[in-house]
Amino acid sequence: MTVRPLSQTNVPIAERLAAVLTQLDRIVVGKREPLRLAFACLLARGHLLIEDIPGVGKSTLAQALATTLGLKYARIQFTSDLLPADVLGVSIFDTETRAFRFHPGPIFHSVVLADEINRAPPKTQSALMEAMEERQVSQDGETRKLPDPFFVIATQNPVEQIGAYPLPESQLDRFLMAIEIGYPDPAAERELLISGDRRVQMGTLQAVADPPTLLEWQKEAAGVHVSPALLDYVQALLAATRGSVGGGAADAGARRGLSPRAGLLLMAAARAWALLYGRPMVLPEDVQAVFPSVAGHRLAGGARAGALQAQALLRTVALP
Repeated sequence: MTVRPLSQTNVPIAERLAAVLTQLDRIVVGKREPLRLAFACLLARGHLLIEDIPGVGKSTLAQALATTLGLKYARIQFTSDLLPADVLGVSIFDTETRAFRFHPGPIFHSVVLADEINRAPPKTQSALMEAMEERQVSQDGETRKLPDPFFVIATQNPVEQIGAYPLPESQLDRFLMAIEIGYPDPAAERELLISGDRRVQMGTLQAVADPPTLLEWQKEAAGVHVSPALLDYVQALLAATRGSVGGGAADAGARRGLSPRAGLLLMAAARAWALLYGRPMVLPEDVQAVFPSVAGHRLAGGARAGALQAQALLRTVALP
């Protein structure tokens, strides 16, 4: 796949990121906010959980993002009989060399779509945990590094649907963000009805970046400036989720607060969001834009209910 010269020139980074989003907007129609959150999650070196009903474009978003960024992509369909070896890989005895040879699983790709992750049993779900946290796989007494960049997009059916296994809190915490795509608005849905399935157009996409370029963008995102006043605001939000601020988590109904690691991830997401908009420093609105997606699945009641709790907390914590 040929990469356009755009990713190799001195074009300002905000314009290069905008070119990625423009191409994604052609495939995932009318979903600007979820697309930007997904891209910010990747820039922040996190992983993304999409919780929604089937048929709203979850897998299309994952494939379009991988193709646009020139990344190797693999899709794993999680089912009730999927085994950890189906995800990680397996060692098979080679009769010619009389030794075991490791055959990598689909996890050894830069973008991995774990489709309907909560349809698989907990043992298979847990196979992803080391990969997502340590970016490596331990198999047969040997540790193998995963590609860099490495990005897991997991889709999840609503837990009330038949055949779904709820993800444990420890695994939910591996995801930087949890988002919903939702139904298209009337104008976008009409465009879809006229033009047909967007997956047919996937072959027309061109890569506007490559892995080294994405690593450069991730480094830029990590270096966006954060002021002491902004840190005060983030700490106040974290304290509110833990019930340390009057009218905070207690009114929102949260049973647990955000951990220090969640605070670090919130800062990474806010930096990436600021970079998307070409800002050299993080503003409170950057934190507010990503906070429901970062905090929602870490609060009680699932991603949707947790996002509502997070939005309520944003209204209770004063701006710096």
